[in-house]
Amino acid sequence: MPIETSDVAIVGAGIVGLATADAIARRHPGFRVVVLEKEDRVAAHQTGRNSGVIHSGIYYKPGSLKARCCIDGRRRLIALCEEEGIAHDVCGKVIVAVDDRERPMLEAIFRRGQANGVRCALIDRARLRELEPHAAGIAAIHVEDAGIVSYADVCEKLAARLRRRGRLLTGARVRAIHKDTGGRVVETDAGAVHARYVINCAGLHADRVAAQGGAPRPAQIVPFRGEYYALSPSAARLCKNLIYPVPDPSFPFLGVHFTRMIEGGVECGPNAVLAFAREGYRFRDVDAADLLDTLLYPGFLRLAARHARTGVREMWRSLSKAAFVRTLQRLVPEIDAADLTPAPAGVRAQAVGRDGSMIDDFVIRFEDRVVDVCNAPSPAATASLAVADAVVDALDRLLGSTVRHAAPEARGPTSRS
Repeated sequence: MPIETSDVAIVGAGIVGLATADAIARRHPGFRVVVLEKEDRVAAHQTGRNSGVIHSGIYYKPGSLKARCCIDGRRRLIALCEEEGIAHDVCGKVIVAVDDRERPMLEAIFRRGQANGVRCALIDRARLRELEPHAAGIAAIHVEDAGIVSYADVCEKLAARLRRRGRLLTGARVRAIHKDTGGRVVETDAGAVHARYVINCAGLHADRVAAQGGAPRPAQIVPFRGEYYALSPSAARLCKNLIYPVPDPSFPFLGVHFTRMIEGGVECGPNAVLAFAREGYRFRDVDAADLLDTLLYPGFLRLAARHARTGVREMWRSLSKAAFVRTLQRLVPEIDAADLTPAPAGVRAQAVGRDGSMIDDFVIRFEDRVVDVCNAPSPAATASLAVADAVVDALDRLLGSTVRHAAPEARGPTSRS
């Protein structure tokens, strides 16, 4: 027999799941909400293992759900931090072109930022040196809207709100989801939960939870590990705030960069290498089932063939500290290998289509009492409060509700599957 009965069961207590619980409490204050988390704490994976950057929205295609949610979510995240007393700093960042070959892409990013309403400016070398005296580069974009925060701290505040208005069950790994009269029964390690509606915010396992709920998998999560180093205190002075390279336009990663952390210190990274487990935070972490799931997926094989050279370069940088240092020295030439010590890695849940394409936008599907957040990689943490509203919009459609939220105005890939 179920040990819990609720109106909505949310799978995953990362920042998107917790923000969704908060959004439901605002729109439907009478709803009983339970969040199911397989770990013993919130923010255990992607949310608690990223670089803590508050993204501006400069990189994303104008009009996309990712762009709109990032811009709206950033504003609301900062307001939440101010309301809850969460440490944060809108310190700005620079995106640096180190040679003339990178100028066209730098200018394209600037135009995209302008289209998205981001506060940014093209700057010359002299102004770059004022902002980041130790950064190499011939030109840059100064992005005033970028900042830093601890997303784990944000999640603790959201979890505290949830406990006042709903339930958080930890140690509740989802084993199965069954149809039942008036809803779904979610079988977990902590017992069964009967819910009228289920929302899947499972991140690294979102595709598997979707399949448990009966949805087909048009895309599969492929895990990419991002590895970081921390700068020594003496080297941290070389970076005042955030220093980014011009990203490879064919790859949905932003490249190895320098980030001042809200708790102090500077980290550099991440690279982007295939993880041999969905939660493979070290090179030696191998889960045979996860690895086979990736290697036998046609979409991954097509992706690997398309980006073989980039993949080999990223893997070499993972294995060779010297190669990692050379990448950093393109941005800050004074960096030395002795300045770097390993820092905790993260794993990005990237949805990959069967055609080998990396799904670029956020994807939210809904059908028959289940809402699946199928793809929510970076900048999902920044965008989480706006993504949550898009998720609750999907829930409202299942409810047949006329409730609508003003922003984001259109829903992009939010669709009935």
